[in-house]
Amino acid sequence: MGATLAQWDALRAISRTPGASARELAAATFQTEQAFGTLAGRLVAQGWIERRPGHGRRIEHHLTPSGERVLEAGHKVADEVLARCYTALPDADRATLLRRLVVEDA
Repeated sequence: MGATLAQWDALRAISRTPGASARELAAATFQTEQAFGTLAGRLVAQGWIERRPGHGRRIEHHLTPSGERVLEAGHKVADEVLARCYTALPDADRATLLRRLVVEDA
């Protein structure tokens, strides 16, 4: 799909919280602020995100239409991988796993 897992994860975090700061996105992606800043710079260079001025010194992060397409392509890959990982489980076990994941994620 043309993106690394770290890039896709950053796009996913920005999609979930448009306008988030680098600090917030670094925490969401388990990176340092410096590492996220470097990654965000690459995402800007690829045309996948925009950085916009926010309140004070805050810089907000937003997906571009190109970034949204990359994110969607990554979701398809992730869905395919997860389907292969859990295909051996009986339907009832998959349903139970999904219920537990959704409850714990909420």
